[in-house]
Amino acid sequence: MPPRIPCNSCQTQQLFLASLETATSKSVVPSASLAIRSAAQCPSTTSCGNRRVFSTTLAKEARTKPTDKLLLKGKQPTLQKRLFLEWIEKFERFREPSEMNYLSRVIKNWEGQPVAPNQPFPCNPDFRSEPVLSEAAREKIWHAVIKNGMPLKAVSAQYGVDMRRVAAVVRMKEIEKQWEREGKPLAIPYAKAMMKMLPKAELNPGDPPFEPINDIHVHSYTMQQLFVPVSESRHFTREDAAKAFGDHILPPDAKMRIPELVSMEKRIAEGMDARDAQALFIQEAAESERKLAEREQARLRAEEARRIRVQTNRFEFRFEQINAEEVGPTGRARNAVGWRYGVPFYDRRRGEVKIPTKVE
Repeated sequence: MPPRIPCNSCQTQQLFLASLETATSKSVVPSASLAIRSAAQCPSTTSCGNRRVFSTTLAKEARTKPTDKLLLKGKQPTLQKRLFLEWIEKFERFREPSEMNYLSRVIKNWEGQPVAPNQPFPCNPDFRSEPVLSEAAREKIWHAVIKNGMPLKAVSAQYGVDMRRVAAVVRMKEIEKQWEREGKPLAIPYAKAMMKMLPKAELNPGDPPFEPINDIHVHSYTMQQLFVPVSESRHFTREDAAKAFGDHILPPDAKMRIPELVSMEKRIAEGMDARDAQALFIQEAAESERKLAEREQARLRAEEARRIRVQTNRFEFRFEQINAEEVGPTGRARNAVGWRYGVPFYDRRRGEVKIPTKVE
């Protein structure tokens, strides 16, 4: 119970009661009546005299075990409740986040056998917790790309991380560095708590690859079975196999994200030194990324050249030349421009103002 606020009247009444205690026995009855009236006027006389500082520290009873609480209250727990309280005491370690704090470390599966450390649910062996990149691993990727200037393909091949994940890590680390320079607060305690509860990959030398980096998309046309007659003297390649499924089907070498790795392995198989092949691979990866950036910049410049910008006080109008007849053979081309431009009508919407309210 929080302490009561002391008042001047309480102190005055306490002094008056103290003076009454030294009075003669003839004034016992009046003093008792005065004490009753003073207690009625200020019911907190006792609490005002014994001032206590309000504290949020748990009492001794609250820090005891659940079973001891019942014993302190004079109650004997039942068998079911005692078993439940003993079972709860096993999971005191799960109150605070720690390294891979899964239930599988305490509970076994339904057969009584221990489970894998990356299995959060003991009775579900099909669900496994996938590892994430640790903070040190993300710092390595950012340092290799930004500080050392390595291409994304080379970093992806070096650490066994997908190229899209490498690009995402670099972008997020750049935002983090920018926020640190601007003095913005970061959710570091939350990030540390989450990282403690998940398996992590450090990307140290000798570690297995974090994930596949050269997976290719399997087109639905390639799932069918074909019988193509080929002469025995002809060298049937993967390009020929892709063309047999369709003219628009690309071979696997053209669909993989890092085709330079295949060229590097071919050179090593032909007898080239591994270091020279790796250096040539880094050069080819940097050249391919440079060409990709140039194509993207050329596309943006071409779009900007076709666009006319008109600045006003409030808005910026952008106009482009379009051809409404370019809708493709079926009239549903992806780049076609429709007569509604994808914007719904609000003519029949209730409460919509349909007349101009301001002229600039």
